[in-house]
Amino acid sequence: MAEQSPALVEVYSSPLCPYCARALRLLKYKGAAPKTIDVGFHPKRRTEMEERSRGCHTVPQIFINGAHIGGSDDLAALDRTGELDDLLAAVP
Repeated sequence: MAEQSPALVEVYSSPLCPYCARALRLLKYKGAAPKTIDVGFHPKRRTEMEERSRGCHTVPQIFINGAHIGGSDDLAALDRTGELDDLLAAVP
């Protein structure tokens, strides 16, 4: 059986955001290596985030393998149902 590649995890965040920290902590606990994209001081990245998330303007905005997951509460809900583990194990 072929080994699966790790899922690509992207988190749009801003400095000092407690929800961003919570989401990143959960992802790292699950073994993911999220790519953090700072939108706090980069207006172009914030615009990119809003376009990719179809208008969401709060942080964090989380993407796994290109699919928009939502924010920190959405990520926690996926973890409670066990779906997060499946998403993180998916081949990119």
